[in-house]
Amino acid sequence: MWIGLLLALLFGAGTALQSRINGQLAQGLHDPYTAAAISFGSGLVILLVVLTMWKPGRVGLRGVGGALRTRALPWWMVLGGLAGAWFVITQGLSAGVIGVALFTIAIVAGQTVGGIVFDLIGLGPGGRRPLSATRVVGAVLALAAIGWAVSAQVAGDAPLLLMLLPFVAGVGAGWQQAVNGRVKAIADSALTATVINFLVGTTALVVVMLVHAASVGWPETLPAEPWLYTGGALGCIFIAGQAMLVRRLGVLLLALCGVAGQLVAALALDLLLPTADRPVELATVGGTVLALIAVAVASIRWSRRRHAVVPAEPPSVDGAESAEVSRAS
Repeated sequence: MWIGLLLALLFGAGTALQSRINGQLAQGLHDPYTAAAISFGSGLVILLVVLTMWKPGRVGLRGVGGALRTRALPWWMVLGGLAGAWFVITQGLSAGVIGVALFTIAIVAGQTVGGIVFDLIGLGPGGRRPLSATRVVGAVLALAAIGWAVSAQVAGDAPLLLMLLPFVAGVGAGWQQAVNGRVKAIADSALTATVINFLVGTTALVVVMLVHAASVGWPETLPAEPWLYTGGALGCIFIAGQAMLVRRLGVLLLALCGVAGQLVAALALDLLLPTADRPVELATVGGTVLALIAVAVASIRWSRRRHAVVPAEPPSVDGAESAEVSRAS
């Protein structure tokens, strides 16, 4: 459990770093849609190369295909990449403008709300996870941390729309983690779930990029800095990792652990390598500290397993199909 918590923290830090990279790439291209397609597309290329060398991943693809044909796996559960695509687009639209710390705080709000809802309905592979008192306190503290951290920014000239976009992306990230965990359970391979995630996301982003380019044209030049093209590789790592951890931790705890890593890494990036014009406020620092406390409150009691886990039943699966999904999970 504690190894899982540590890994979730590291994956959260990777999310914040990817937000900085994709935001900078979008600014360099002056085109967030092309930047998002490059990020996802590069990740897909890496995964396909790995897939050719990893037989369990290929076997997992056949397993997912069979589950889709028999409807043991609802078709919409393989569309987690759409949420990932939206997440990357918001990175390009928002992160470079409002700063990684504020962007990440808005993501945190969405992840916390989504984590509570998706755990309650049992969307993740671990089944329904009723709310314990400490998990409720942890979630409330996390939301309070968000309100505190953004208070100085909202009182000023922070673009509210650019804060709403990452909030929606955060809810989508929770849904993505849950359904990717389902796919991983069917395939018995995190690589399979990640490949499907990137394939769906890349397809959606390429369509959006082509439509955008047809109306405004293509970027004139590509940035020369190699590190701006590493966002896809980072995404491969933390999306695969989250697919492995969501069954063990649940959607909410995975989100809260990711929150800690995201906020600490994002705050460090904004302090050491700032991109936004506005300075980092004391409230942002205090909100980050409070979010860490929220994660500690929720995770310590969780690790003692003082709650019941109800077997998962996907909302759109019934009868024998539900039993098959339960066995596969």
